[in-house]
Amino acid sequence: MAGRKIIVGSRDSKLAVAQSKLIMAQIAKAHPELELELVTMKTTGDLILDKRLDQIGGKGLFVKELDKALLEGRIDISVHSLKDLPMETSPELPLVAFSGRENPLDVLVYPEGASCADQKLPLGTSSLRRELQVKEIYPDWRVESVRGNLQTRLSKLDSGQYGAIILAYAGIARLGLKNRISRVFTADEVIPSAGQGIIAVQGRAEEDYSFLDCVNDKNSEMCAKAERAFVTYLDGGCSSPIGAFAEISGDEILIRGLYYNEETKEYHKGRETGKISDGEMLAVTLAKRLKDGK
Repeated sequence: MAGRKIIVGSRDSKLAVAQSKLIMAQIAKAHPELELELVTMKTTGDLILDKRLDQIGGKGLFVKELDKALLEGRIDISVHSLKDLPMETSPELPLVAFSGRENPLDVLVYPEGASCADQKLPLGTSSLRRELQVKEIYPDWRVESVRGNLQTRLSKLDSGQYGAIILAYAGIARLGLKNRISRVFTADEVIPSAGQGIIAVQGRAEEDYSFLDCVNDKNSEMCAKAERAFVTYLDGGCSSPIGAFAEISGDEILIRGLYYNEETKEYHKGRETGKISDGEMLAVTLAKRLKDGK
């Protein structure tokens, strides 16, 4: 691989670039013989900010331009937050590595300098999954949609448009903003989005990506596959109000899930535990049970 150049594709948001650079640093450390170049681009999902994602076609809008660049050979790999990827990926563009997982939980963020939230102002979130669950905790707090990249959401919060907003811990941490976190929700309070906290690397079929062995984390990969199996069984894209979170302890895996019935507007939570090797099967078992209302 000496002298080989790897072109890495990323969305152009500050968080996406920071995550891509984390992956590139791992590759550079393990393979100093490789030349790495970062190419950024704005996606359709970054441009439409006045509507919730489930209203405009889902989170596939965040990958369309990068997928096209991969297929055309303009980039060699693309780097994504796994939670932003559609459940169905093209056989031509497989997921080829899963990073070690940052804290996967959701967090509450107050306006900068505030010691409490003004609940007369709305609670901001771009996710129906978060909205459903947080209403159990704050039943009287009005929830409104907030779109944009992490900096844009924080700016809207700090300018007085919201009393607080809900974000992923991972994004806050990777931008060095953990001091902004006011509350970390437990996985039982707010089940995270499938893949939250994991960075995924996408490549082209039948190419040699052995240089990514230094990036891939087996526990993350097994958890990611179980979580995505849960969502896939329920026929939910990334914009669906479905939550899935797997944790590995010893040789066991615990899977939490949230299923939302679009027709009845009801949702159910549950969990399954078993052997790690049965992770995807356990996830499907849980999905079936919750869909049946059990």
